[in-house]
Order: sequence, then structure tokens, then C-alpha cells
Amino acid sequence: MPKIGDKKRLLELSEKNVQYHLLQKRKEAASRTERQTPAERILRTLQADLNMADAPLHIECFDNSNIQGTNPVSSCVVFRNAKPAKRDYRHYNVKSVEGPNDFASMEEVVYRRYKRLLAEGQGLPQLIIIDGGKGQLSAAMKSLSALGLEGKVTVVGIAKKLEEIYFPDDPVPLHINKKSEALKLIQQARNEAHRFAITFHRDQRSRNFLKTELTEIPGIGAKTADKLLQHFGSVARLREASPEDVELVAGKAAAGKVAAYFGSFEV
Repeated sequence: MPKIGDKKRLLELSEKNVQYHLLQKRKEAASRTERQTPAERILRTLQADLNMADAPLHIECFDNSNIQGTNPVSSCVVFRNAKPAKRDYRHYNVKSVEGPNDFASMEEVVYRRYKRLLAEGQGLPQLIIIDGGKGQLSAAMKSLSALGLEGKVTVVGIAKKLEEIYFPDDPVPLHINKKSEALKLIQQARNEAHRFAITFHRDQRSRNFLKTELTEIPGIGAKTADKLLQHFGSVARLREASPEDVELVAGKAAAGKVAAYFGSFEV
């Protein structure tokens, strides 16, 4: 640590150069931040919060719906560049699970989703969000591990009550600032997945109710009921249809049975 002379002046010059270099770096960083779009800023914040290697430009979120244990369904919503990509949304009828079993439903649907993406050579998301806590997250990880995707995609679960973020194999949740734009994006994806699942579930229950009503017509089976429901959309429209229109969809015999059934209710 020189006190006087050329070495002292050289040290002072070095310190000034370092200070100038730091000031320039700060200005450059501030300029880059100003040039970011809101979506870029949110994704960079989310990347930092979740300690991800890359910004999550492609996010997918899963949720289940099985009100009163009937017609279990699941949804997968897709966000690209922090915006909903509604054309890429997918809903699923749960095939291998009976009754309200969120864990098994999540395991099945996550497996089906990414098995298909891999088979079709489609790009994987950088971030997968599971609506639920450790149980749902663990179920999803079983499927991802079976497909060889563990460690290749960031996966988190979001618990509803405290908005805690869970990571696989980590019992301590992450608490993101409630005002954070990154948390709001996660919540938006979760809420959208929930809305999409609930809407599909209600549609399925309504469709099954109508299908059951049609199969009560003597001689009309499930396949014929499906054809009629798909074409006419409702029992009311089927009741108003002419026998000729029904015959075009389901054949002459079925048209006669439908006409006889609804005709018996005529006043």
C-alpha cells in the first residue's frame, strides 16, 4: 500500500478506472432493463425467482376437476411469452382413475401429455406448473421420471391456501413476494387451468346427462345416442327434428323409435 510517489498515483488511477468501469456497467444494465418489454421483465424475474437456467418462454399448467367424484377430467393450459396460447390448450377425460383421486389423475394426464409431445417431436416447456401441493407434484414427477424428463424441465407445484411454491424433493416451500409480477403470472396460469378444467367438467356432466336421457328411449343405445347428441346438440332440438332428419343421422329404425318415444308425450 504505497503512501507517496509514482506507485501511489498508479494505485489512485487504477481505483478511478475501476469506479468508472462499475459506473458504465450499471448504466448498461439500467439501459437493458428500460429496453425490456413487460413480458420479458416478468419472465426474467420468474427465471431468477425459480433459479432457472433459461427464461420460461413456454409454460404449461395442469389442474384436475372431479366435482362430487364424477366425470374426472384434467386440463393443460399453455402460456407463451407470458400470454395464454389458447389454441394449445388441451383437456383430458381421465381414463384409468375412478372417483376423486387427484394424485392418480395428475400422474395419468402428465404422462399422456408429454408422451405425446415426445412422440411427435414437439418442443417441451421450460416450466411446468402443477396446481396442488407436494402430493400432486410428486404424482406428476412419477410420470416425468418414467419418460426420462426429470431434471430436463423445471417443475413446481403451487399450493392454494398460502400460495406456496414447491419444488420436487424439497420439503421447504418458496414464498415469492405477494406483489411480485412473477407470482401473478404463476397464479394466472393456475387460475386459467382451473377455469378450463371446470368448464370442461361441466360440459361433460351435461353431455352425459343428455346421453343418459337419450338412452332411455327404447332401442336407442349409447353409440346412437352419441350420434344424435353430436348432430342435434340437445334433446329439445332432437324433439323438434323431423323423422327424415333423424333418419339421415341414425337410420330409419332409430328415427321411428325416436318419433314414437317423443310422440307418446304429445298432448
